[in-house]
Amino acid sequence: MNLKKYLLIVSFATICVIGAIYGISPAWFFDTFLIDSSAPSVDQSHILRAVMMLYFGLGCFWLYCAFSDKYRDAGVVVLAIFCGSLVSGRILSIIVDGMASPILCVYIAMELALVPICIWLLKRG
Repeated sequence: MNLKKYLLIVSFATICVIGAIYGISPAWFFDTFLIDSSAPSVDQSHILRAVMMLYFGLGCFWLYCAFSDKYRDAGVVVLAIFCGSLVSGRILSIIVDGMASPILCVYIAMELALVPICIWLLKRG
């Protein structure tokens, strides 16, 4: 299987699971994964559900790109930009706000690893 296609399919599945974890029950997400957190406010739940749908939308785009020769490279570029933007924001937050909860540190590692993988896949053609 084409490595770009495989990466986009795995990214679709991963981002949809993460989005669902954020948005289906924000209170459960806060209680389960975030250290020293109280129940989310209505505004925080609103933001998490919006992020969930953003993630679903990007995931669907990546899945479409996985099965489209014409858009496969575009999907990998968007994946690199997405991961690079998120990891930049997370690193900035660690510098400004301090260390994040363990699950968010796992996300940093995943996003940081994906950027060079995407670049490598794009360079190899």
